[in-house]
Amino acid sequence: MLQWSNQLKSAFGASFIWIICLIYFTQGFRSFVWTAVSYHLKDTLKLSPSASQFVSSVAFFPWSIKPLYGILSDCIPIRGRRRIPYLVISTVLSLVPWIILGLNASLRTSKVPLMVLLTVQNVGSAMADVVADAMIAEAVRFERAAFSGDLQSISWMSMALGGIFGSLLGGYALSNFRINAIFLLFAILPGLQLVSCGSIEETPMNTKDSSEDLSLTGPHMKIADGNEENADNSTNGFSKNSISRRKKSRKNIKKAVTFKTQRQVNNKSLALQWFSSLKLASYSLFEAFRQPIILRPMTWFFLAHITFPNISTVMFYYQTEFLNLDASFLGNVRVVGWLGLMLGTSIYNRYLKRKKLQQILMWTQIGLSMLILVDMVLVSRANIAYGISDKMVVLWGTAVADAINQFK
Repeated sequence: MLQWSNQLKSAFGASFIWIICLIYFTQGFRSFVWTAVSYHLKDTLKLSPSASQFVSSVAFFPWSIKPLYGILSDCIPIRGRRRIPYLVISTVLSLVPWIILGLNASLRTSKVPLMVLLTVQNVGSAMADVVADAMIAEAVRFERAAFSGDLQSISWMSMALGGIFGSLLGGYALSNFRINAIFLLFAILPGLQLVSCGSIEETPMNTKDSSEDLSLTGPHMKIADGNEENADNSTNGFSKNSISRRKKSRKNIKKAVTFKTQRQVNNKSLALQWFSSLKLASYSLFEAFRQPIILRPMTWFFLAHITFPNISTVMFYYQTEFLNLDASFLGNVRVVGWLGLMLGTSIYNRYLKRKKLQQILMWTQIGLSMLILVDMVLVSRANIAYGISDKMVVLWGTAVADAINQFK
């Protein structure tokens, strides 16, 4: 593990690895504060399960439009930079709401202001997640493509580690601190992330370069030239002719986009250049989604998410109100789930990263389909008939399901 970490540091730089790990650690540690938010909605605001689910759904909506943040950072550079300024903005958005909620009692005890501030906080967190993903993709493409799996794995390991500490400390904090103190304590991590942004250097790029080399068509959407062969090899079942047509189509699209960009970028104001970049990004996005190698996986991901109902808030109320499970135990359940993610990440990095993603995703989906029945067993009380306690069902059933879902 130490050798692995040293190799990554030598390949990408210690400051880069630090900021990436900190961002993902903070994402995992969010369980510390969102556990408190769940209890705050239920116990302090006295919201019904449906009302609490509505607040949570609105608050987490910014995560559903993550591509928008990527398009903005790709097409509208700030002082010639597309990553660090947006990382600073996102960090401020994820920091300020917690400070406001920690200091202002009237805002955190009113449903609408609380929902607005939580939504703003999630805008910042989701944007930071997108920027971190883009930084990883660019680093892998331009520096050391051989470390792509390792860099992604260490990111998820950092998130899992943050989730473990956040889940362990969340239950303790609820028992020993007031809600405002929990909000302010969590604000330390975004504050540290904001300070750390100054340690990352990003080379400014001129307008022409930014228009010709949009990372939306690079790390976000376009298959890098060096990885086209691997991408084509992963599409078993397609004929060689179809692969050849896709390669030819991508080359034609690239030539057309480059020509169009060079023609549009000359003699235009900054606003028009931004508009041209956004228009070009939309065009590239549309062309990318027409490619079967992108359209088919995206269709699967879409169906895989919408076919699983989100009943997490309802089950939280059921577990706390009917089964009387305390915050510390539910925190331990999440710890088991995060440990499962760490184990799954290690297994993937060691044994599975060269396996076909189609097979990996198929088995994870089958596992989730089986484990979702655990909630039915728990609500029907069938486990009691067989002498299995509620805590055992929640601990191992729900935790393993969370681990597999995060792994997917």
